[in-house]
Amino acid sequence: MANSAVVEKDKFFKGSSCRSFEKINEVIERHGKKQAALIPILQEVQDEYRYLPEEILTYVATALNLSPATVYGVATFYAQFSLEPKGKYVIKVCDGTACHVRGSNPVRDAIRKRVGLNGEKQTTNDLRFTVETVSCLGACGLAPVVMINDQIYGQMTADAINIIIDKVLEEEGETC
Repeated sequence: MANSAVVEKDKFFKGSSCRSFEKINEVIERHGKKQAALIPILQEVQDEYRYLPEEILTYVATALNLSPATVYGVATFYAQFSLEPKGKYVIKVCDGTACHVRGSNPVRDAIRKRVGLNGEKQTTNDLRFTVETVSCLGACGLAPVVMINDQIYGQMTADAINIIIDKVLEEEGETC
């Protein structure tokens, strides 16, 4: 049945808004319900939610006539996908060789302190910030490097990154 995924939407979207469901359906339809489009579909869904909720993975599997295990396998294989909610601001701290040698650890520690993260936790409770350590951001000549969403910042120090975080929040009219 061509609309079987649509018919069963309530099974997957308990408590979710219709608007969210409509967006996912638009993404799936735009890709022609093709199994080969699984990765771009997951990318667009993640752009919408900032992560891939389990019920969405199951829904996408049903819509594409794939097993949930297949969709979950793809979502967990690629580092670009996250099964955990991410913050509005995803801060990636490079810890490649050049960045590490030039002081990425104190920069990361300053970021975590500034946004209020302790222990192993990566995302703040208010979903404002996610702080990740990555292997390389490809800007070694600017080490140490930090990326906030899609913006690269080079030659970072603890003081410099705190100023940048404050500026990002000011532009949004927010405080931390």
